[in-house]
Amino acid sequence: MIENNPTQLAGLDVGMGAIKMYSPVGGILIPSQVSLNGNQQVGRMVGLRNQKPPMLITTENGQFYVGPGAHDWGRPVENLDYDRLSGSPEMLALFLAALMHLLKDPGVESSKGLILYVGLPHELLSGEQAKEIQALIRRWMMGVHQWEVNRQLYSIEIIEVKFTSQAAAAVFDHSLNEQGQFLPHGRAILKNESGVISIGFNTVELLVIRDKKPVQRFTTGVTAGVRRLLEIVNSQQMYSLGELDTLLRAGRLDIKDALPVWEREVTGVIERYWGQSWKRFSSILLVGGGAALLKESLLHRFVGKATIPDDPVISIARGLYKLGLYQERRKRE
Repeated sequence: MIENNPTQLAGLDVGMGAIKMYSPVGGILIPSQVSLNGNQQVGRMVGLRNQKPPMLITTENGQFYVGPGAHDWGRPVENLDYDRLSGSPEMLALFLAALMHLLKDPGVESSKGLILYVGLPHELLSGEQAKEIQALIRRWMMGVHQWEVNRQLYSIEIIEVKFTSQAAAAVFDHSLNEQGQFLPHGRAILKNESGVISIGFNTVELLVIRDKKPVQRFTTGVTAGVRRLLEIVNSQQMYSLGELDTLLRAGRLDIKDALPVWEREVTGVIERYWGQSWKRFSSILLVGGGAALLKESLLHRFVGKATIPDDPVISIARGLYKLGLYQERRKRE
């Protein structure tokens, strides 16, 4: 067997709107759109352009179209709740699609195992069932995975899975470089009282750290993410959330009336938990797809305090990767 040399460490952000992975070969984002492959494909029609099908993944659970446009090609499987993290068939298909960019060649089993640093929402890291939930996620992620894409076999082994919060990962993206070493300002971010506002698909998460520890009263997660914006737009339920998300990402969704309504919901969450205390924070980091949508208003609201990364959507996955490099280096020292 020819040896394949996949990335040995990667960061994985299992967001509800998209799954994001980052490694030395770069970052990848795959929208959480999955459909069952069951519809007969329409042939070429004169006067219309051919449509390239999405990625078709074959697993032991069947065949699934995955990624942008998947809902146009089969029966949408839309499970955007936390129970999909238990290893549902559609979650596994998305997971395998993200892993593909780590492999150089199909038909070759990885010779070395992969360590994954995984970002989870706050509520899956705290509470009585947190350990049970994490054990469940770790169980289906670890081990050897085999799947087919376009009749080509792929395989990779995951030997270790570690968890942290998505918001905390954003802090490490801001404080570490691509080698997992502290940037000049990095240690101060972890030492001082610093805030994070992470606006994902499902949740708005707030985190404040001081002396490398979370400040509990300023840290929370509330279901008020981008999904709420899409639900306001989709009041008559004519579209799947995946279809609306595709339009939103392409800049073709009319949100001018819904955006101010959703913005007030988001700022209401921040006001409820932070009040005016944010003025004492040394900095506030804005991440997530929702932060990109509300960039101008949030930067204005927290003027002098707030910053937004060059890519706020991939920032969490990139931070997980950097944190992994930092932790693995510390083990060797």
